[in-house]
Amino acid sequence: MPKTPQAGTAISEDVPRLPTPRRLSLVLVLGSLTALGPLTIDLYLPALPQASADLHVSQTVTQLTLTAFMIGIAVGQLVLGPLSDTLGRRRPLLTGLTVYVVASAVCALAPDPAVLIGMRLVQGLAGAAGIVIARAVVRDLYDGLAAARLLSSLMLVSGTAPILAPVLGAQLLRLTSWRGVFVTLTLLGLAIFAATATLLTETLPTTHRRHGGLTTTLRTIRDLIRDRRFTGYLLTGSLGFAALFAYIAGSSFTIQRIYGASPLTYSLLFAVNSIGMVVTGQLNGKLLLGRFPSHRVLATGLAVLGAASTALLLLVTTTHAGLPWIATTLFFTACPVGMILPTTTALCLQRAPLAAGSASALLGTTQFLMGALAPALAGLGGQGTALPMATSVLGLALAASGSFLAFCRPWRPTADPLAR
Repeated sequence: MPKTPQAGTAISEDVPRLPTPRRLSLVLVLGSLTALGPLTIDLYLPALPQASADLHVSQTVTQLTLTAFMIGIAVGQLVLGPLSDTLGRRRPLLTGLTVYVVASAVCALAPDPAVLIGMRLVQGLAGAAGIVIARAVVRDLYDGLAAARLLSSLMLVSGTAPILAPVLGAQLLRLTSWRGVFVTLTLLGLAIFAATATLLTETLPTTHRRHGGLTTTLRTIRDLIRDRRFTGYLLTGSLGFAALFAYIAGSSFTIQRIYGASPLTYSLLFAVNSIGMVVTGQLNGKLLLGRFPSHRVLATGLAVLGAASTALLLLVTTTHAGLPWIATTLFFTACPVGMILPTTTALCLQRAPLAAGSASALLGTTQFLMGALAPALAGLGGQGTALPMATSVLGLALAASGSFLAFCRPWRPTADPLAR
């Protein structure tokens, strides 16, 4: 039985490296794959009130369609990540995309909430392939600072999903119903499948694939969790992602129903926040990482997230602030996630070079399980107040900072983990 790779092990020198001319196609394909999950969420967000009314269910039931999708993505990554370490990257990826297309088409025809929630679960399970395997492909080809910069570059593509999706969703609702949103997702899934099948070759050679079945997989996951720094980066990034998703899940009802914004205005505000997150991600990869220690960059992102979420809570509890003030604090809540997510992802993968699929699976599963709790937290106080959203964002931001301090101990002098 092969030896379980230990966290922090240096990557083998014979791991294949991508020729420079193909970098652009890699960024486009991997960016599209990682965008598929957020796109499936964000394109649907403006349609939540309409779907709730059409299916004659409450806001809470409609938000379960988001929760089901997030749970599906979380569980799917936990299965497909280790599977890609065994079978290679292409076969699980193309199979997942095929199932995603079918599930999206069934969602468009769903006759009742139960079918819609069930198909959203399947959609998430299948859509997980793109997210978890895309990160593993990055680790197959790059390590250290190069991997961190590529992950930040992917945000330029994947970040267009939350920018364009709510605006597109609002425009679709002027032409069709919420069912048309799922027809659009079906067509997008087909396009991404075609691009992946054509442009992405296998990046994990047979000699680097893992064998030994479930026992070896569980041992690998156990070793990763026992690595204190890996766990610290894992929790920090996942809680930061959950803080972002608490804002995403709560903002649709909060901005439109409490502050009186139209679906189009809400979509434009959401797009501006997403642009800020993408720009921050590009600055993170091209300017900050490599010039400053990765722990310092991560600490800065966490500090901005904490300050913005504190301001948001103060605004909704102690003042009668209007939409411009709320929108400003939400902007500064979204931006630092562009620093937190790619940095923690690169730091996690750096500590598992010989089990990138399993590490990516743990990372993605934890992120989306925590994200799946965010809609429930954001909706606890009902539809008449923004307090649950603000409280959830702040609590998750503080938990992310606490995890970073407790597990990673950034005050201790050490070499930059990404300085390779």
